[in-house]
Amino acid sequence: MGWSTPAAPPRQLPGSNTGAGVGGAAHPSVGCTVRRPFDRQEGTAPPRWASPRVVGTGAHARLVRSEPWRLVPFGGASPLRPVADFQLFVGSVIEDKSSDRSKPDLQLQTQRLAEKLKCDTVVSEISTGPGTVNFTINRELLAKTVLQQVFKDGSEYGIKSELFSMLPRRKIVVEFSSPNIAKKFHVGHLRSTIIGNFVANLKEALGHQVTRINYLGDWGMQFGLLGAGFQQFGNEEELQSNPLQHLFEIYVQVNKAAEEDENIKKLAQDFFRKLEARDQQTLSMWQQFRDFSIEEYVRIYKRLGVHFDEYSGESFYQEKSQEVLKMLETKGLLQKTIKGTRVVDLSEKRDLSLSSTVMRSDGTSLYITRDLAAAIDRMQKYNCDTMIYVTDKSQNTHFEQLFQILKLMGYQWAERCQHVSFGLVQGMKTRKGEVVFLEDVLNEARSRMLQNMASAKTSKELENPLETAEKIGLAALIIQDFKGLLSSDYQFSWDRVLQSRGDTGVFLQYTHARLHSLEQMYRNGQSTDINTACLQDPQVISVLQHLLRYDEVLYKSSEDLQPKHIVSYLLTLSHLAAVAHKTLPVKGSAPELAQARLHLFQAARSVLANGMKLLGITPVTQM
Repeated sequence: MGWSTPAAPPRQLPGSNTGAGVGGAAHPSVGCTVRRPFDRQEGTAPPRWASPRVVGTGAHARLVRSEPWRLVPFGGASPLRPVADFQLFVGSVIEDKSSDRSKPDLQLQTQRLAEKLKCDTVVSEISTGPGTVNFTINRELLAKTVLQQVFKDGSEYGIKSELFSMLPRRKIVVEFSSPNIAKKFHVGHLRSTIIGNFVANLKEALGHQVTRINYLGDWGMQFGLLGAGFQQFGNEEELQSNPLQHLFEIYVQVNKAAEEDENIKKLAQDFFRKLEARDQQTLSMWQQFRDFSIEEYVRIYKRLGVHFDEYSGESFYQEKSQEVLKMLETKGLLQKTIKGTRVVDLSEKRDLSLSSTVMRSDGTSLYITRDLAAAIDRMQKYNCDTMIYVTDKSQNTHFEQLFQILKLMGYQWAERCQHVSFGLVQGMKTRKGEVVFLEDVLNEARSRMLQNMASAKTSKELENPLETAEKIGLAALIIQDFKGLLSSDYQFSWDRVLQSRGDTGVFLQYTHARLHSLEQMYRNGQSTDINTACLQDPQVISVLQHLLRYDEVLYKSSEDLQPKHIVSYLLTLSHLAAVAHKTLPVKGSAPELAQARLHLFQAARSVLANGMKLLGITPVTQM
């Protein structure tokens, strides 16, 4: 797996009675500095490879981390017994580092090491595998430690892990969603909205100070076209009754007219020039369009469970973009082309083979000019450590050039700017045909879920079925979107998205609701004092093992900002919980056994809910 050579001598577990072996390795107390195989980010060194170990004995034993020990991941929903709880990779700690060491020699040393080790109150079984010594820890200790930690940390379980203890707290700006005003919320902005929300949720949960910015597309030549179109085809009454629909219809109409009439294009250019000159009548019309748009977007964001700290936009930086152009001129970075535009040379040889246009020939600003002004302004305003932009991958070049120009201007913090890109969704249609607007998708998901819930035999009478269907439908959309690599395109399928079984958001919601109902059924008889000796079944151990891995999954997602790690973890947890619930009933079991199992299911539901909320999903309690 590419671990680095241990950089520190092994340590002995306090209270352990196990003898030393090859290279000083003795027990799951041994600690060698082994780096996690994840990328560095935000200028911080990755933590040491951290899988659980047990410190202390008897009643004082507790699970912490150690290297090069690895918690054996227990994949799938099969209740078969895992090989071990921890594995020591003997090759990473023996003194002989020669590359020509034969496999039989390594296995012989592994066997000799295992023979020198003894079980104690913490380790109940020691065995060997190919180049590994395998340790199984005391099952009662495993159950007690994991469950205590889950209930003690609550919503911060996994976050309070020592994996994050050395993580410096940062000021982070996340820009996401960013629809164009005067248009209904297009479905194309769904991915940016839910991905950006996830990134902000995760960073916030880890203790960072996060500012969520919605950078609206509220400036540019398209508003010249829309303004000219409204003057030609607009109706004030229709604007007041259904503003964004009316503006959308005007935009379609004026685009078609502009293709046939050059005079329309001239009118659009004149309108935008007046807008940039801050003509009051022109500005008043634009402001009206903007206000109507934000009002509509806030309503949609409420349905999505998304909020912003700041509604910004390109319009905020129209004047400051002129200041940026002056700075570029002063630094000798601005060059004039034959066509009269102004560009910044980004080529290595400074021969304009690669350049970025920052000003039109008529002197008006461009998208990238306003983005430069926005980045500089935000850094001054928030003094942030990192700025994260969430847009589709078609803007990769734009952001590469944006960060490069900032660095040429002398802003070294541009190194800490990050573009989180994503692919396209293909085939997203409603029953009526091609989808254009996001609200159509949300309504379709809610409608289909209501229909599925009404026909399902297991559905219960709900106080607010519309609200429940909305939450389940949104969970279905989010899980479908987050299952794969963000940069990948994917084919959308309503039938696959809304399945109640399999790896779907509906299944996660169903699992959470089912576990919550179990808690409610026995809430009067619940006790925190349980007998962990009752939690020895293989199905229980698989759930406990999985709960123990939650912080590692959070760490992985925090490093690459990919939600798929958390999604995969939650789906596996749901499958494992489903198997355990089916084979280990609470109802009809002896009181002591029932209490212990109930405690396990409560812990699984708690972690499931935590993960779902990070993804932007509101867990339902009935369905």
